[in-house]
Amino acid sequence: MASQLLKADPQSPRTGGADRAVVQVAVGVLVRGDGAFLLTSRPAGKPYAGYWEFPGGKLEAGEDVRAALQRELREELGVQVRSAHAWHDEMVDYPHALVHLHFWIVSAWEGELRMLEGQTFSWQQLPVDLEPILPGTIPVLAWFAQERGFQGPTHGLSSPVN
Repeated sequence: MASQLLKADPQSPRTGGADRAVVQVAVGVLVRGDGAFLLTSRPAGKPYAGYWEFPGGKLEAGEDVRAALQRELREELGVQVRSAHAWHDEMVDYPHALVHLHFWIVSAWEGELRMLEGQTFSWQQLPVDLEPILPGTIPVLAWFAQERGFQGPTHGLSSPVN
């Protein structure tokens, strides 16, 4: 399911060297009935602050992806996941971390969206009209385009990816 390694900001040095650990991350792709999907901005103080991404976060010790997804969406958005399934995986080499992203489609949830980490949100369709897009989010837009038969650019082109 994972494609080749995506390298963000290829000109930037990598923290931790060649043997750095892979960070496992659960990512929720919330999709409404009309096909719109939720993007959130990265909060201030985090790498790539202000970039748009799908919500989620790191797995804790002993936690599986589904449990991490449920916890992260509750902590970040204030919602309870009711229906979700594994979709795609992606490896992204960011300057600050080597990340294995586990993308899950979330088709049902309970609760009103609340941005509990000071982020903002936007429901989007292709092409996405937000900038900048986090490099690890770009493949998801391509997967949507392929599945939905969308032709043309999926977003603006200012995100630093190789």
